[in-house]
Amino acid sequence: MNLTIDLGNTYAKTGLFDDKKLVETNWKLTYDQLITYVHQIRPQQIMVSSVSYSEEQLKEKFKDVTEQIFLLKNTTPVPLIKLYDTPETLGADRVAAVIGAKVIYPQQNCLVIDMGTCITYDLVDTNDHFHGGIISPGVRMRFKAMNTFTQRLPLLEPEGIPVLIGKSTKHAMQSGVMNGLLAEINGLIEEYNKVLTNINVIFCGGDASYFANRIKYPNFVIPELVLIGLNRILEYNVKE
Repeated sequence: MNLTIDLGNTYAKTGLFDDKKLVETNWKLTYDQLITYVHQIRPQQIMVSSVSYSEEQLKEKFKDVTEQIFLLKNTTPVPLIKLYDTPETLGADRVAAVIGAKVIYPQQNCLVIDMGTCITYDLVDTNDHFHGGIISPGVRMRFKAMNTFTQRLPLLEPEGIPVLIGKSTKHAMQSGVMNGLLAEINGLIEEYNKVLTNINVIFCGGDASYFANRIKYPNFVIPELVLIGLNRILEYNVKE
C-alpha cells in the first residue's frame, strides 16, 4: 500500500492506494490524527507534500512504520518537463495536481484550476510539458481584502454565486467576488484555449464546487487530484 499526504498548516488530506487504485481518502486530519492513522495502516511507502515539515522531521516521525518516505521538493524527480523559468519556486501542490491530471488524461492537454487559498491555473500539454500558469487571489482572500483595506465593509464568507446585481452592500460584495471570479475563470479558459486546443479543464481545491457547474466550458471536478499526482510521483521514484 502507498500513502500520499497533502499536509498543510492546519490539516492533512490523505490517499491510500493499492497499486494505482485509490481505496481510501481522509480529509481535514489534524497532525496528531495523521500520526495515529499512519501508525494504524503502516503503509509500505509514503509521499508527502508539506508546507510545514521537513523531510528529516517526517522521517523521524514515521521511521518505524514505513519502508520509505519521500517529501516532494523541487529537486524530486517527476514525470514532467518543467518549462518554468524558476522551477525552484514552483509549488509542490501545483506539480502534483498537473501530474494527477496526466494520470487521468494521458497524452491530452490539461488545464488544472486549483481553488484554494490562492487560485492556480496550470497548463500541461500532450507531451507532459508543464507550461506554467497563473496565480490569483482565492475566494476568501478577496473577501478579506475588502474588509481589511476599507473602514466599513464587513468580512463575509462565500454563499454560492448570487444574482449579478446586488441590492445591498453584502450582496454587492458577494457578487463582486463570486461573479467576478466566475468571469475571470471563463475568460482565462477562453484565453488558454488559444494557446492549446482541446483542453481538458479540471478543477480541484475546496472552492471548486461553487464554480464548476457555472463554467461555459466542459469541465471535471476531481477533489483527489493532488493525492493521485503524489502517488504517481511516488511510483516514479520507487522505480528509479
